[in-house]
Amino acid sequence: MHVVVCVKHVPDTEAPIRIRGDGRGVEESGLNFVMNYYDEHAVEEGLRIKERAGGSVTVITAGPARAVEALRAALAMGADHAIHVQDPGLEALDHLGIARVLAAAIAPLPHDLVLCGKLATDDNASIVGPALAEYLGLPQATAVTALELGEGRATAHREVEGAVEVLEVTLPAVVTVERNINEPRYPSLPGIMKAKRTPITAKALADLGLAPDAAGGPHRVELVGLTPPPRRQPGRVIPGEPDAAVRELVRLLREEAKVL
Repeated sequence: MHVVVCVKHVPDTEAPIRIRGDGRGVEESGLNFVMNYYDEHAVEEGLRIKERAGGSVTVITAGPARAVEALRAALAMGADHAIHVQDPGLEALDHLGIARVLAAAIAPLPHDLVLCGKLATDDNASIVGPALAEYLGLPQATAVTALELGEGRATAHREVEGAVEVLEVTLPAVVTVERNINEPRYPSLPGIMKAKRTPITAKALADLGLAPDAAGGPHRVELVGLTPPPRRQPGRVIPGEPDAAVRELVRLLREEAKVL
C-alpha cells in the first residue's frame, strides 16, 4: 500500500500573529512555524496503514524553503520519502493552483491512497484536498474520523450533525482527515536522526511540466488584505442591590446590546 501524504508548514496557533505592513500577509520574522496539526494526523494515519499493510509513506509539500521542516518532522515520525516543490511561482498561486501543482507531483508516483489534513490552520479553507482529488481524477472522502481499507476500496466514516455518515470509495482515492481520527506519535530520537540524513527530493514547477501561469491561472481567489480582529471591549460591573442590578442588566441588554 503506497500512501502519499500532503503536508503544509503553518504558523504555530499559539504564536502571536502580526500583519505585514502592506496588509497582504503575515510577518514571518520571529514567528514559529510547525507542520499543520491536521496534517500530523494524516501522516500518523499513513504510518498506521503502512504498519498494517506494508508499503511506503511519501510526504509532499509545496511551499517556501522553510517548509522543509514540515517534511523533516514527518520523516522523523517514520515516513519513508519526502518531496519538496519549491518555486518562486508558488507565491502567486491560490488554493486551486497549489492543488494543481501537488497533483502534477503526485501523478507519476505510486499512490494507492492520498491523505491530507481536513484543513490548514492558517486559512481554514478546506479547498486543497477536494481540488486535488478533482485534478487527479480520483474519488474522495473529506473530514474522515475513521478509515477502513479493504481489497481495492476504503470505507470512510464522517461525523455529521447527530449521526455518522459511512462512505465507500474505490482506491486509489483522496481522503482528508479530522483530528480525532488518531493520536499522532512522538518522533523517536533514532527517527529524528534518520530524518536529518534522509534526502529530500526537490522539484520546481518546470520539473513538473508546469509554467507559473499554467499552474496558477485563472485565479478564482485573490487576497485583498488582512486585518487583526477588533480589540475586545472590557467587561462592565453593575453595582447595587441584586434586584436593582438585574433591572439595570435587562435594560442594558435591551437598549445597548439589543439582544432582548
